[in-house]
Amino acid sequence: METVYELFTNGIDQLIARTDGPLHFRFILMPIVVTTLAIRSGIKDAREGRPPFLWGMISKSDHRLELLNSFFKDVARVFVMASIVDLIYQIFVLHGFHPLQLLFVATSFSTGPYLLIRGPVTRIACLFYKHREQTAV
Repeated sequence: METVYELFTNGIDQLIARTDGPLHFRFILMPIVVTTLAIRSGIKDAREGRPPFLWGMISKSDHRLELLNSFFKDVARVFVMASIVDLIYQIFVLHGFHPLQLLFVATSFSTGPYLLIRGPVTRIACLFYKHREQTAV
């Protein structure tokens, strides 16, 4: 029976080993897809006058539900795809199933870039839309 320390170190080693070898393209493809979805949602937020994502989730209770719904709508598909690709990787390369690693990889691919990019894109797009409105008047 392995100790918790051995399980942890083996898990870290396996995660690091995923950056090259079979199916390494997912480390590039998944963040690009999520970034594209975040940019699209950030521009839509600015156009509709919603607050930036994380700020709106924390402080604007009237927009919280619609921001959360759009987050789940955008990220759910990517999360499922990241889970499937990582499961295939685990079966063929690691010859087993490691559910915690799968959850970690799928969550970090699907939510990390999204949370980092959507809010700043909304802020930049708001500046663009305000400038556009001022020049139209």
